[in-house]
Amino acid sequence: MSPKDRIIFPLDLPTEKEALEYATLLCGKVGMFKIGLELFLECGPSIVEKVRAAGAADIFLDLKLHDIPVTVERAVARVADLGVRFLTVHCGESEAMLKGAVAGSGGKVGILGVTVLTSVGPEDIRKSGFLPQYAEDLKQLVIKRAVMANTCGCAGVVCSGHEASVIREAAGDDFFTVTPGIRPAWEGTGKDDQKRVMTPAEAIANGSDYLVIGRPIRNANDPAAAAARVAEEIQEGLLARA
Repeated sequence: MSPKDRIIFPLDLPTEKEALEYATLLCGKVGMFKIGLELFLECGPSIVEKVRAAGAADIFLDLKLHDIPVTVERAVARVADLGVRFLTVHCGESEAMLKGAVAGSGGKVGILGVTVLTSVGPEDIRKSGFLPQYAEDLKQLVIKRAVMANTCGCAGVVCSGHEASVIREAAGDDFFTVTPGIRPAWEGTGKDDQKRVMTPAEAIANGSDYLVIGRPIRNANDPAAAAARVAEEIQEGLLARA
């Protein structure tokens, strides 16, 4: 993979028109487009093919499914026919649900387990009733869920860059780590809804395979140039990892 192919740009936009404009603008500058719940509900499954045609890149469908195993399996089977590269399912508390997702995929779409959202911090975990050890060290919970996802046959997990290296050690190089909460060095780490953030170089050096990067690219005066700058930082991370 080239550095740019490791960039996943989220089309977190309210309309089909805006999403397709960015897909066209960033064609060849990023490796994958992420279609989230808002856009998918607004446009329906047809948005997948429209984005693919506009941007000529792989599609990451980020629906974060979480339901009883049979419902998830059937839903994933529907997604598998759309020809997307990845689909997210919450790891949650059920191995049966993850196994159902993998079965429903039929090998056509890679299932990514969502471990702990990067917007979640230790205090959130404590208030949710988890054991104190997980609130004190979120990494323990992320790794526990990543190992579960690997055992169930998932293609990888969504995790912060802080956990990527340990997950790679536990699950192997063929188990993908997809990392949101990325803020380029040239942008800084201003306050927003992400709590566990890293720069592209830091995340890649720490073992992340793909980086989900939205606002720093979308809000730039020249989004294509911003994507190119991110790719340069990714290259720095790859050299450090080597």
